[in-house]
Amino acid sequence: MRNRSKKALAGLRVVEYAGFVAGPYCAKLLADMGAEVVKVEEPAAGDDARRWGPFRGDAPHPEKSGLFLYLNTNKLGMTLNPRLATGREVFLRLAAASHIVIEDSPPGVMEELGLGYQALSEANPALVMVSITPFGQKGPYAGYKGYYLNTYHSGMLGHITPVGSSLPDREPLKSGGLLGEFACGLVAAVATLGASYARQVSGHGQHVDVSKQEALVGLGRMNAASFANGVRCPSRTVRLSGRGGMIPCRDGHVCVHIPENHQWAGLVEIMGFPEWATDERYKTTAGRMLHLNEVMPRIREWASSHTKEEIYHPAQRLSSTVTPVMTAEDVVNSQQAKARGFIREIEHPEAGGFRYPTSPFLFSRTPWTLERPAPCLGEHNEEILVGRLGFSREELAEMAAMGVI
Repeated sequence: MRNRSKKALAGLRVVEYAGFVAGPYCAKLLADMGAEVVKVEEPAAGDDARRWGPFRGDAPHPEKSGLFLYLNTNKLGMTLNPRLATGREVFLRLAAASHIVIEDSPPGVMEELGLGYQALSEANPALVMVSITPFGQKGPYAGYKGYYLNTYHSGMLGHITPVGSSLPDREPLKSGGLLGEFACGLVAAVATLGASYARQVSGHGQHVDVSKQEALVGLGRMNAASFANGVRCPSRTVRLSGRGGMIPCRDGHVCVHIPENHQWAGLVEIMGFPEWATDERYKTTAGRMLHLNEVMPRIREWASSHTKEEIYHPAQRLSSTVTPVMTAEDVVNSQQAKARGFIREIEHPEAGGFRYPTSPFLFSRTPWTLERPAPCLGEHNEEILVGRLGFSREELAEMAAMGVI
């Protein structure tokens, strides 16, 4: 096991009291850079992500959720019920010995538990507390609940999805999977690092209020900025016009983007200089835009008999902007992922061995390393409560009997 002093965030202590995706992903990014993250889960139930698939063999099991296992590598795990008096005291001691607390309770809940920022900062003035909620800590929507589907559309991204659609009357769509939640976790991680840096400089902590709605609006900020300044807001009905678009091919799709004439010339060469493509009307962007309904069906017809790889690599050599639409299988098996060591085998005591995506960034001096797989529920209770916070094993047994842990 590599010495943690060689990790970028070595020495940074984080408490994660959050579930599902956004909060845990925020903490995971810190853990992957070397922060010591203690994940706090409810006794017996644990994180909701434990009940989300995929599961190996399609057999649901709280220790075998692919989502949970991915989100919680490199973390320590303990159980705690902070709604009980003893649990509250444990949480206070844990926060007092940490630099950062990440939580995703509805606004006001932590205050009701006596664990709001004011209470925690009294015990630890240098503490950074990061609160991730659907709409933030204040405003008329602050108390609103929202699942990931709701927050995604509250950030207006559904209005522009899919971009360049040929069906302008189609209902708004959500992007695949849990992209919106991961995006919110990434935004929260950036904010956490900023507050952590300020803490090191000033010696003072602060409360970071992360609104998922605002984080997602940030992804479509051009639309928001346009409307805010009296400009018609673009929508999915805005096409790529003569510049290309999504093209089906023999084994999937490629995205063709050819705004420049040299890019069009490269594509024409790849297609073997078909007579129709050498028409003078198509030599300029303006001409291709004007005759879009003639150009695109012919490109599709040609692409239908070629694979993604057969189109992509020749296009790259000729500086024609064509990108294969990669599936999960394509990415996992790609030579690029293998060369960077992006997919690694990780062994878990309950789930067994899985291949996981690892860190999306490579540090030359402080590289990503696997410290531990995702924790089993309450796996590190004794290590944290006895070994770090000073409770006795008898007190540990009493807490377990009372439902505190």
